[in-house]
Amino acid sequence: MSDTRVVHVDIHGQRYPIRSGLEPSYVVELAAYVDEKMRLANRECPTGDTLKIAVLAAINIADECFRARSEARDGLDTFASRAGALERMLDLALADVLEADLSRTG
Repeated sequence: MSDTRVVHVDIHGQRYPIRSGLEPSYVVELAAYVDEKMRLANRECPTGDTLKIAVLAAINIADECFRARSEARDGLDTFASRAGALERMLDLALADVLEADLSRTG
């Protein structure tokens, strides 16, 4: 990261200086997302143990990430399957055109 800057964000009542080359507004958006996940985790684990809350939030975020990856892979598999089917149809159509041309000229 050649163009880094420090962005101050609040997560779970704590202020953090985040050094990043990302757009500051994006860093703030990421921090707000993590803060929301920690708030939700705090509802499930209201003991106030920040480490437990952070771990629960991290597990929830990891779950979202893994599900998104799986959906993306499934989408690519579907796309590849459809592309293969279209390629076979195109091959058949071109073969018909070639056969018709040969029968006219031959």
